[in-house]
Amino acid sequence: MTAVVETVRIAMAEESNELTLDKMFEMLEEMPVPEGYKVEIVGGAIYMSPQRDTHWEIIRRFLWALDDTFGRSAKVKSDVRFDFPGHLNGFCPDVVKLAADAQQDPRGRWDFADVEFIAEVISKDTAANDYGPKKAVYATAGIPVYVIADPYTGRCHVYTDPKEGEYTGELTATFGMEIDLTISGSALTLQTDDFPRR
Repeated sequence: MTAVVETVRIAMAEESNELTLDKMFEMLEEMPVPEGYKVEIVGGAIYMSPQRDTHWEIIRRFLWALDDTFGRSAKVKSDVRFDFPGHLNGFCPDVVKLAADAQQDPRGRWDFADVEFIAEVISKDTAANDYGPKKAVYATAGIPVYVIADPYTGRCHVYTDPKEGEYTGELTATFGMEIDLTISGSALTLQTDDFPRR
């Protein structure tokens, strides 16, 4: 009996020391993260990137386009934590559009399964994440439309039709073009003619 109790205690101790997204974000809240920095956990690694003016100006244009199509009461989020499939993936996407019937769970979190659209605006230091692991995670999660706006190259990359962990549809558009981003049967048009560049 004692051996069983000790085994259970050891297992519980090991389990309680295991890093989880909640524990990692709690630790981050205790750290002196500089104001104006976005913090994400990608595959268990912590990334901080400064929110620059160009970054915000592009995010605003996505928000305007979503408001114009879905109205101001649409469930649109920016820099809100979403836990995605895979090992310790707590992302805070630049722009998220949720399904109209999406509901928060008892902890006040949104379910990635309700996400219809994500846009990420490239930051120089974390660009590899947006083009690499985050794109793969979004495809695995079945996010229907993923857009990367890259002010360094002056291009938008639109990924659609996720199947078996990969996006099967891809479109690249130069800033200045009009992009059709139809979501859930609603015609969403993104004007990129005034997207700023870095």
